[in-house]
Amino acid sequence: MKDTNKHQGLRNQLVKVLEEKGITDKNVLVAIGKIPRHLFLAEIFENFAYQDMAFPIGSEQTISQPYTVAFQSQLLEIKKGDKILEIGTGSGYQTAVLCLLGAVVYTVERQNKLFKNTLRELPKLGYHPKKMVFGDGYKGLPEAAPFDSIIVTAGAPVIPQALMAQLKIGGRLVIPVGEKDQIMTLLIRKNETQFEKHEFGDFKFVPLLENKN
Repeated sequence: MKDTNKHQGLRNQLVKVLEEKGITDKNVLVAIGKIPRHLFLAEIFENFAYQDMAFPIGSEQTISQPYTVAFQSQLLEIKKGDKILEIGTGSGYQTAVLCLLGAVVYTVERQNKLFKNTLRELPKLGYHPKKMVFGDGYKGLPEAAPFDSIIVTAGAPVIPQALMAQLKIGGRLVIPVGEKDQIMTLLIRKNETQFEKHEFGDFKFVPLLENKN
């Protein structure tokens, strides 16, 4: 598949949809407008890639709805050079958004087939996270901590303590919390022991599984 003017036109339309749904971060909108989402999907989905929908990517995982990607990215309030931990690399689409926002990205994926595919394909598309790791997202990445922000792209029944511990003071953790449906949750670390919690309504994610690879 190639990236054509037609695809760019569809991306421009998608950006308008996201603005209408309340996404205001211009940098996030610019990133969504640049990234060829159809190249992160199987060819069968090419004609649907710029609809605001999630799609399967294999291994019982999905590429998130663009609104969800934009919403989570906006909550992170990324500044250029921020050190970000992403839990759930998946197709690499959210990773690409973080890279375009100027973040230094560390990303963890527990599905070996997805990990190998994204490790191979993401650099071909011009996106270069600092580190891509095959492992258990519940554990985070303690050897690279602390992080300015952490983003989790799967639904967690509870917020993993390891992720909270790996956040800098002042850092932001964006995570969907819940069993069947999730509430998008933002934790801001105020000091060593205290976190400020904000909730942003219902979302639907695949589950974040512990000790599963």
